[in-house]
Amino acid sequence: MADRKPFVGGNWKMNTNLAAASELARSVADGVAERLGATEVAIFPPFPYLLSVGSIIKSRAPGLLLGAQDCWHRPDGAFTGEVSTSMLLDAGVQAVLIGHSERRHVMGDSEETIRLKLQAVLDAELRAVLCIGETLEQREAGETDRVNEGQLRSALAEVSPEQFERVTVAYEPVWAIGTGKTATPEDAQGAHAHVRGVLTELFGDALAGACRIQYGGSVKPANAGELFACPDIDGGLIGGASLKAADFQSIVEAAG
Repeated sequence: MADRKPFVGGNWKMNTNLAAASELARSVADGVAERLGATEVAIFPPFPYLLSVGSIIKSRAPGLLLGAQDCWHRPDGAFTGEVSTSMLLDAGVQAVLIGHSERRHVMGDSEETIRLKLQAVLDAELRAVLCIGETLEQREAGETDRVNEGQLRSALAEVSPEQFERVTVAYEPVWAIGTGKTATPEDAQGAHAHVRGVLTELFGDALAGACRIQYGGSVKPANAGELFACPDIDGGLIGGASLKAADFQSIVEAAG
């Protein structure tokens, strides 16, 4: 992990209700508060609960970042159901997920849409977590590195070096998300090393070396330590395990 501060994010996806989100936020904030010096931590609740969750974590663990799961790339207008970066800023959001596999493969976000969303987030001076990863079919065809590189180059095409300093990359093999399957530490490290090599080509050694690359895909307390011990894995983007405060706290502890 070199000198990079590990970064763990909890993506709650379309889960919880107001009461459950509030209770989970309280438990997570209390559980990780003492770890925030060694590890950066963010939680990404559903849009309707951003204000409530933000208020809770601000009072209990001010260093815990509030994140949003997506955004739209236009500042306003006739885009029913969408949320702009200015709205997220009003809600106290500090970081935004872009290009999550479910946005790509379920909701149909194109590479161009992802590029525009990433640029909008960075133009708003928010932090971005850019998600990339291959499907099972692509993995079996030996295309993991090609797919990751293509997604990176497309999304980062117009990002300046100054903006790139606010980008975290999350490698999430689609076949491992929510399936219980996890890439071996060796496979994950190989993918992360290739990602860092691409970033070096795009932004140079210093910026690429400073960029955190998270692993996501069925990370649990039992396998987090082994994954995070790899030199190019700088924490995780956690799905299902982030909905259990004790599990999420254990993963944060493993990262630190």
